Amino acid sequence: MYSFGWCKGIDEAETLRSLGFDYIECTVTSLMLENQSEFEKILPKFIDSPLPALAFNVFFPNGLPVVGPDTDSERTRRYVSKAAAALNRIGARIVVLGSGRARHIPDGWDRGRAEEQFSRLLGWMGDEFDGTGVTVAIEPLNRKETNLINSVAEAVAFAGQANRRSIRVLADFYHMDEENEPLDTLVEHKDWLAHIHVADTGRLSPGTGQYPYGPFVESLKKAGYSGLISAECNTNHPEEELPAALAFMKQKFK
Repeated sequence: MYSFGWCKGIDEAETLRSLGFDYIECTVTSLMLENQSEFEKILPKFIDSPLPALAFNVFFPNGLPVVGPDTDSERTRRYVSKAAAALNRIGARIVVLGSGRARHIPDGWDRGRAEEQFSRLLGWMGDEFDGTGVTVAIEPLNRKETNLINSVAEAVAFAGQANRRSIRVLADFYHMDEENEPLDTLVEHKDWLAHIHVADTGRLSPGTGQYPYGPFVESLKKAGYSGLISAECNTNHPEEELPAALAFMKQKFK
């Protein structure tokens, strides 16, 4: 029913495969999309990975804002187009639109204008990703990381406005906990959920803290969610924590 992955660099794919994970989640920025020679060198690693790279996050690189006075429409559209083509070639199913810094509304910039810019971005992404088999999952982030889209409900509002087949929403257990977001929002917005990120107290490995995994899993089951679940967290002793976290997730989500 569920597939479990971990957010790591592509060079860690074999390690994750040997531990029993179903897929790896990498960063879009690691594809070096704006450097054609580097992109061509690195792409085979993703296509031929021993563990499929089914999900990607960290969409935009530093220095490419998508809201505010310093946006570059041509560069952004070119980047989105390259990302869609590359992820389609790799066989990805999900690309996460988090990029809190890129979407952070600068001081003095009108929120309404920023929301219009973000909505326009979603239109461009829909143009490129519709029909590729790759779903764009808007990620709500906590207020320490961005000031635009801090809840599942806000992400759903943007996705609904975009009204594109490829634009859906991610729920991240860490960010939900940071924002004290009620878990029943997962059920309320069940038709929009396309991807899940998990962690535990202190943004460490699942199973090492006090996050209420029981109610979280129950909410996802009530929502009818069946899909990818990626651990996005920090580790102190990965050789011990990764297999333990996988066992914990399999037990909780069974």
